[in-house]
Amino acid sequence: MSRHVITLTHGDPISKVRKTFTDSGVGHLPVVNNGNLAGIVSWTDLMRVSFGDAFGESTAAVDATLDHTLTLEDIMESDPVTLDHTATIREAATILAKADFHSLPVIDGNHLVGIVTSTDLISYLNDLI
Repeated sequence: MSRHVITLTHGDPISKVRKTFTDSGVGHLPVVNNGNLAGIVSWTDLMRVSFGDAFGESTAAVDATLDHTLTLEDIMESDPVTLDHTATIREAATILAKADFHSLPVIDGNHLVGIVTSTDLISYLNDLI
């Protein structure tokens, strides 16, 4: 589990979402509101609405258009599947193996304490070999 999670804040503009993904290199960003999990957005979610990229538009033009037409809340998953902070690696693997998503916000109550991704699990398994 990654404990140092890069997050977005409820209400951030789409341009900040893109910049955060680009700057951080992560593929999933939990959205928090006062430290509590409000949702999650993936790079795929952003690309799904950034169709302008396919037409060679500048990132600034695409961001400006998206900032005026969509909100973070429009593209994020507002009820993500989560993992309790006391869950086991097996529980995380079981969920991700059956899911069509690749990350699990880890929570204590509703407070975000980390994130587990498919990549984290593969790295863990690789270290065991």
